[in-house]
Amino acid sequence: MKWLNILLIFLPIAVFLEVTHGSPTLIFVSAALAILPLAGIMGTATEQLAVRAGSTIGGLLNATFGNATELIIAFFALQAGKLEVVKASIVGSILGNLLLVMGLAVLLGGLKYKEQRFNLKSAGTVASLLVISVIALMIPTIFDLAARAIAPERVAALDVNLSDAAAVVLILVYAGYIYFTLVSHRDILSTADDEGAHDEHDGPLWSVPRAVGVLAAATIGVAFMSEFLVGTLEEATAVLGLTEFFVGLILIPIIGNAAEHAAAVLFALRNKMDLSMTISLGSTVQVALLVAPLLVLAGLVVGQPMNLVVSPLELVAIFGAVIIANSVVRDGETNWLEGLLLLAVYAILGLAVFFYPVK
Repeated sequence: MKWLNILLIFLPIAVFLEVTHGSPTLIFVSAALAILPLAGIMGTATEQLAVRAGSTIGGLLNATFGNATELIIAFFALQAGKLEVVKASIVGSILGNLLLVMGLAVLLGGLKYKEQRFNLKSAGTVASLLVISVIALMIPTIFDLAARAIAPERVAALDVNLSDAAAVVLILVYAGYIYFTLVSHRDILSTADDEGAHDEHDGPLWSVPRAVGVLAAATIGVAFMSEFLVGTLEEATAVLGLTEFFVGLILIPIIGNAAEHAAAVLFALRNKMDLSMTISLGSTVQVALLVAPLLVLAGLVVGQPMNLVVSPLELVAIFGAVIIANSVVRDGETNWLEGLLLLAVYAILGLAVFFYPVK
């Protein structure tokens, strides 16, 4: 992942352009490119802390910081009132993890190894939780449609009330999932790869102060770049010929999770499919059960009430992604053709979003 650090050159470039009031498009592109290595550095620092903290606390650290970059970007978009971009980024992250990340890992790993196996119990548990992500978005969306026919003047407030309550429930479910995997059923869900995960760590361990310092610095960098990115979003998308819907659903999830995506693929190439599945499926659960509800509740704090109502296209996309992901993990083994199918679905969805008309 060290090759990504070359892109750090765009960090001072983005700052210079912002200070000198340069082209919004150049600021947008520079900030986006700068976030990629910063996300990788955050991942490395978190991994260092996780190795030292042990499996239980380490798992909590990885769960907390696994989607930190995207959470920061989405928070600034939320603060700017770009609620549709925020919701699109949530859906896009779920789709990206299930279709793009898992698809690349399964395809490339399958081209190197004829068949790859993983812990079916662990993957199956996470896959079952993915159904919650569909229900969590399906109910508010259907509720919105039904409420508009009964009380159209109150539907906006009712949508927010339902989403706030649902957010609390989802966070409680996520807390239960963490306890289930790290405490009560840890011995059942653990794998040989879990014991050997630290063997994949490159180089000497950092000291705790160094890891915390690097994590804090990278987080601050991501925060500034995210503010630049969101601040120039409207002008840049107009110049680049992209819609904010496409940026939220496709670009932001790819930018925010680039380092994590690469790690999943690398583990698959090392025939560590357990770890690869943990990254792709686990990150999806984090987004659906933790990141999304946190953003909903954050909306109340910053004065930008947000609901979980999504468009029919987004809802169908999530439903289809969860179905195909469950079909891939149900037998505990993968091959390259399954990866190709996942990528094909993602490509079709990407094209649909690209051609999706603007209001």
